[in-house]
Amino acid sequence: MESRIATLIRSTVPPIATVLSDVAPGGATQFKEGRWGCVMWLASAAFKGRAAVADVSTFGCLGGGTGLGFGNQYRNWQGGIECFYRFLSTGNPDAAQAPARRPGVRDLDVHGERYVKDPALVKEFVDGLPIASIDRRYVVFKPLSQVDLAVETPEVVHFLVDPDRLSALVCLANYSGPGSDNAILPWAAACQSMGILAMREARAQRQRAVVGNLDISARKHMNSQFGPGSLTVSIPFAMFNRMEADAPGSFLETSQWTDLLDAQDKAASDGPGTPIDPTPGTTP
Repeated sequence: MESRIATLIRSTVPPIATVLSDVAPGGATQFKEGRWGCVMWLASAAFKGRAAVADVSTFGCLGGGTGLGFGNQYRNWQGGIECFYRFLSTGNPDAAQAPARRPGVRDLDVHGERYVKDPALVKEFVDGLPIASIDRRYVVFKPLSQVDLAVETPEVVHFLVDPDRLSALVCLANYSGPGSDNAILPWAAACQSMGILAMREARAQRQRAVVGNLDISARKHMNSQFGPGSLTVSIPFAMFNRMEADAPGSFLETSQWTDLLDAQDKAASDGPGTPIDPTPGTTP
């Protein structure tokens, strides 16, 4: 399946899709059972053209398992879910004497990631997640071009974008309404934005696109692969089809949009522009 939107926004990274399946694509990237890994590594593989899969034994990390729809994996946190609440906030001092969960995280276990002010607010955040248990074995990330609509239907389509292309997708999401909030930017793990949050929208009567890759812990992985300006936009498949139909004849075919892309391309080839002189000029 090809995307007119990707062509019109001159996407530098082809879009990918989430497909739920009982069969893994041949040659797909997958974590080994029980091994730690970031789900965004799987998404990165798909953005680079190779299918990637996860199941209930190979989701990489507990947050990733929760984010992809394999139930509330935070309950399996070392020391229990209360320790996860403290890990995301103020930390677990007792972790200094406990076996390290994995190399390099003891300091975070002890002092916390500090993403949320206190454990009670972390509990509120977790309780508010649309935690789900998918009805298929695999969550598959694959290039949209590899999706065969004759045999599979994507749940969500994902774009990896810079701020200009983010602007375009948010504008297009609102192009035929209703309202002006058809794209949302929730605070969540990067995998949750692409996973359970986007899949919740796919099942909603009024669907919305989800802007993601706002997770500081995951951004370092994505930055190393695609540069520091990348964000994800996850669009429920039915909404994506509407946006695909809306794209021809929209602002994406006007000079306002193409001039912006042309200027971006020129800046990339020419290097930094001349700084604007802040000194007021003389009025004639």
